[in-house]
Amino acid sequence: MKVLLVYPKYPDTYWSFHYAMPFIGKKAAFPPLGLLTVAAIIPDSWSMKLTDLNVELLSDDDLRWADYVFISAMTVQRESAREVLARCKALGIKTVAGGPLFSTCHDEFPEVDHLVLGEAEVTLPRFLADLDHKKPERLYLSDERPDLSRTPIPRWSLIDMRKYASMNVQYSRGCPFDCEFCDITAMFGHTPRTKTTEQVIAELETLYSRGWRGGVFFVDDNFIGDKRKLKAEVLPAMTAWMEAHRHPFFFYTEASINLADDPHLLELMVAAGFQEVFIGIETPEKDSLRETGKLQNDNRDLLASVRSIQRAGLQVQGGFIVGFDSDSPAIFDKQLRFIQDSGIVTAMVGILMVLRGTKLHSRLASEGRIINTANGNNTDTALTFEPKMSPQVLVEGYQRLVKTIYSPDYFYERIMTFLKEYQLSGPSPFSTLQWRDLKAFFRSMLFLGILGKERLHYWKVFAWTLLRKPRLLPLTITLTIYGFHFRTVSDQICPYPASEE
Repeated sequence: MKVLLVYPKYPDTYWSFHYAMPFIGKKAAFPPLGLLTVAAIIPDSWSMKLTDLNVELLSDDDLRWADYVFISAMTVQRESAREVLARCKALGIKTVAGGPLFSTCHDEFPEVDHLVLGEAEVTLPRFLADLDHKKPERLYLSDERPDLSRTPIPRWSLIDMRKYASMNVQYSRGCPFDCEFCDITAMFGHTPRTKTTEQVIAELETLYSRGWRGGVFFVDDNFIGDKRKLKAEVLPAMTAWMEAHRHPFFFYTEASINLADDPHLLELMVAAGFQEVFIGIETPEKDSLRETGKLQNDNRDLLASVRSIQRAGLQVQGGFIVGFDSDSPAIFDKQLRFIQDSGIVTAMVGILMVLRGTKLHSRLASEGRIINTANGNNTDTALTFEPKMSPQVLVEGYQRLVKTIYSPDYFYERIMTFLKEYQLSGPSPFSTLQWRDLKAFFRSMLFLGILGKERLHYWKVFAWTLLRKPRLLPLTITLTIYGFHFRTVSDQICPYPASEE
């Protein structure tokens, strides 16, 4: 059997980091971990190729080579996925689809020959067995939660690692919380399931043996869902492995804000090599937090929590949402003040998305407020639901907010706030610099420090870092490049000048 695994293209969003990639000579931020894991479940005797449309083109000859085309996609990749399916259908190539997009919206894709939904460890073997007996069904669906200790190591040989900015690892699935707008618990449940410590180390060893050095993203939706196991087993083992291998990686992940309540966990994460953590802050408006069930963020000083994490040595990246029913037009100024005061340099702000499979979608559907299907792009201003706020006020307020926080004045002010709070622990970043980092440094000097409209801000923060906290200079350069990406995205979605805020 010949199988072509295809990963659809991401649109230009915050998460694509599309405009930052040229600075480091990379094509995409992350490889398609889901498809690489699927490939590891497929029999070794099959011929396999993988095409990631974020780093290369897909030719008709590639498609004709395959007996089956396997597609996995996130919701935001919907448009590209449809294009691939249409090409397959035109060429008479059979398709197999799975992943979050198809698991939540499979009824929207009648053109797919076989839908293998849910978690691949459960449904894919059933499909493969039926295929072997030449009796494959169209729909494979299961509510079973697989034991991740049996999940294989991704088949990294299918990609060229040199095209990516970071590699990725999945340690756990599931989240103990129940935010109304989030579809994670619908897909993976409330009880965190984890791989064994031995599996985590084996995955790191595999990346290391294949020559990877640099960032590794733990893609867990809430890395700290099982704190006890992390503290007792996983993080100490990672620390020992990193020390034995002279710190070849740095890690980043996603977690809930209660990470700030556990100084020991913070200490262990930093010791293991974690440098960044994405946290869903969502909003400083307490009524909106309660409305959406974001109880872990309620009844706490969010600013103090962020500062605790920053001071422990983890850069906080934050997700923010506007458009909750409890939001008034004052929310835009509140969000702006919080983002600036917190020093969250990478602030990803979006209008509330109503994803299928969430409690929010069920509630708004029962109220007759669903307008269209959400495309998963949190920078899209085409509303998919009827907000309580005036739609025009919501969209224009959001656009001005995004434009403002990524304008040079506000963005570089936030970098300075962060640098003053942040306490770097562990090895010096200079000890792990690679040629790509030096290229990024010189390109940032040219495109931001000489040709960019933010050049005065760039050199001010550069000089401050060099004089006050020189060990943070590589991080400072990285943040300026992030700012270029976010500013470019905000320019595309927002016609308003920042001065109107």
